[in-house]
Amino acid sequence: MAEDKRVGPPHVGSERETLRAFLDYHRATLAMKCEGLTDVELRQRSMPPSMLSLLALVRHMAEVERAWFRRVFEDNAAPMVWSDEIDFQAAYDDSASTRAEAFAAWEAEVEHSRRIERAAPSLDLTGHQPRWGEEVSLRMVMVHVLLEYGRHNGHADLLREGVDGAVGA
Repeated sequence: MAEDKRVGPPHVGSERETLRAFLDYHRATLAMKCEGLTDVELRQRSMPPSMLSLLALVRHMAEVERAWFRRVFEDNAAPMVWSDEIDFQAAYDDSASTRAEAFAAWEAEVEHSRRIERAAPSLDLTGHQPRWGEEVSLRMVMVHVLLEYGRHNGHADLLREGVDGAVGA
C-alpha cells in the first residue's frame, strides 16, 4: 500500500470543521485501501457467498453519498447510481465494473456532497430524507455518512489484507 498522505482532523476546531475533516479523512482512507490494485484485485471477495469487495465498497459509498446529500438536500427523486430503484445492494455487483468507472462515480458524488455541505448556511440546514419520510439536519447527515465510512473502512482493512495476502502468497 502507498504512503499514508491522509490529513487528520483538527485537534481543536468548530463542529463543522471537525465533521468535514473526519469525513474527508475517511474518504481518503477508502481511496488509500484501494491504491495500487488492479481491477481484478479490487474485485476480490472476502468470502463466498459475500459480494463484498473493495470495488463494491467504492460503488456502495457512491450510492451512500448520493442518497444522503443529493437526494436529501437537492432532489428527492434523484436516481441511484447503479439502480433504477432504491437498492443499495445493486452497488455490490461489481462484475462488470472497473476501477475507472467506480472511482469516477464515487469521486463525482463526493465532490457533489462537498459542494452541498459548503453551500449550507449551517449544520442546522434540514432536508427531506425520502426513505424515512422525515426531515433531517445536515449535522445528522454528516454524522451518518461518517459512520458509514467508519464501518465500511473496517471492512476495507480486512479486504486489503486479503488481497495483499493473496498477492504475496
